[in-house]
This record gives sequence, structure tokens and C-alpha cells, in this order.
Amino acid sequence: MEASSKNRKKILEVKNLKQYFNVGSDNEVKAVDDVSFDIYEGETLGLVGESGCGKTTTGRTIIRLYDPTDGEILFDGTRVHDLHGRKAQLEFRKNMQMIFQDPYASLNPRMKVRDIIAEGINIHGLANSEEEVDQRVEELLSLVGLNKDHASRYPHEFSGGQRQRIGIARALAVNPKMIIADEPISALDVSIQAQVVNLLMELQKEQNLTYLFIAHDLSMVKYISDRIAVMYFGKIVELAPAEDVYNRPLHPYTESLLSAIPLPDPEYERNRKRFTYTPREDNGEEEKMREIAPGHFVLCRESDVPKLQEKLEKYSMAHA
Repeated sequence: MEASSKNRKKILEVKNLKQYFNVGSDNEVKAVDDVSFDIYEGETLGLVGESGCGKTTTGRTIIRLYDPTDGEILFDGTRVHDLHGRKAQLEFRKNMQMIFQDPYASLNPRMKVRDIIAEGINIHGLANSEEEVDQRVEELLSLVGLNKDHASRYPHEFSGGQRQRIGIARALAVNPKMIIADEPISALDVSIQAQVVNLLMELQKEQNLTYLFIAHDLSMVKYISDRIAVMYFGKIVELAPAEDVYNRPLHPYTESLLSAIPLPDPEYERNRKRFTYTPREDNGEEEKMREIAPGHFVLCRESDVPKLQEKLEKYSMAHA
């Protein structure tokens, strides 16, 4: 959580990140619009929002699949987009890996599992012989709950959950410091999703991994994350410890996301009120991220702060 995070090292700093795309001759899409956040070593930051809000673009810009329009990204204290030369870029790729959303499209169907996992090991020179590569691949398969016989098979021979485990093994093969998990469970059956999330959490404890976990399912994000950033139309609107976002939401968009989560409680479901977030009209007053309580930031106007603090007090009284 935020309190313990302050005693840890910042591994990623995103400052005023902007990613704009030109669509047609005179139409500009602000996919990521002035986004800032930090991630601490060993923690999971959940980035949540509806499809099209800019969360995947944020992850891909951080890992250098896109060049940012503006802003800066610091990984381990180094400005990511200042990295030049093959050696520096290879080191960055080794330390930051990505697990992709679609386990069917992200694995080369013409490569055996052994070669898919070994590719990064070979590129980064992490083994001295083919025997050492084979041993490392076997260890990684075991680590993600598969067995050594799977190494000789092709991706089409596996289920979606197994393919995602192969994708996780591939990401772990180069001993990264941080993994960006881009909707890693959205293409999987519900029965398999929890297995993959539990696997990610176990691996994090064992290897002190840092995650940026991107998803649209707020309940699953709460389960895996230390802190959650809620994104809406290219902007982060709320950033706080996971429990606070889930139990003490302050931004109306966060409340709208929570209102859509079903619970296995017939009485609750009968009375559950869903509502849709409608942005306020611009009255000329600046909206920016403000710290309403320690570690709890909300995109709001200065005049909103007393109301939001009062709202937090009501939550506290209700849970007292």
C-alpha cells in the first residue's frame, strides 16, 4: 500500500505522459492525455477502465512500442526514450517484459514451445549451451504449472489458459524486474482466470516482480493490486490503495464502474442501482489530480476538495 511504498524504491516514474494519434487530416485522438504515476519495486499497480480509455496505449508507450507525444518515462532512474544503442535497448527489453492480452495471437504458431521460451534466453546470452537452455526452459515450464513434455509441442495444442502460462514463462525467461500485464486474463474462461492471477501473485512473491496490471474488471484488479489507477478517456481520474478505490470511491466514474459489478447476493442484486457517468461541463476551473487523503488522489477542481473530504469522513463513519 502507499504507506509501505514510501519506504521502497520507485522502479517506474511516468510524468505528464501524452500519446496523441492523428486520425484523418484534422482529427487528433488524445489516447493518453497528461498521465502521471509511479510504481514501486515489488508492488502491483492496477490500471483499470473501459475499452478505449487509453490503458493499453499507456502500457505500450511505457515499453517503447510507441514513441510518446510528450512527457517522460523513467525506468530504474533512466529516461526510457533516451536509450540509444543496441546494448542499452536490449538491457531495457530484458528488464521490462510484457504479457499480451490474446494468448492465441501472441505466440508464433510455427515455433515449438521450447523455442518460444528460449528466444529471449538466446537473444540476451543468458545460457552457455543448448543443454543449459533446455534446462532453463524446463524450469520455467515447471514454474508456470506445465511439464517438460510440453516443450516439444506447438501452441495450437494447448488451451487458452495453458497458452497464457507459456506467455508468462516467455516473459520470465530473461529475469525481468517488471512485467506489464495487458489484460492477461480477458480472453480466458472465468474458471481459468483465477488460476492465472494466482500464478502471477505467487511468482511476484518468489521473484520480487513489479507489475503494471491492465484490466477492465475492477473486482479482479482489486484482488491482485496494491494500488489502483482508474482511467477515463485518456486521463487518470482516481489513484489510491486498492481497498480505498473499492470501498471508498470518490470520483463518480469510479462509482459507476463499481455499480456495474455483480455480487452473488440476490437481495443486493435486486436493489443494485447502476448508473452511467456523465462528465461535467467545463466551468473554467482547473481540474487536476489532488490528494484528498494520504495516498488518495482524485482528478477534481479545487472547489470539490471539501466535498470529497466530507465524503471520505462519511465512509469512515459508516465503517466505524
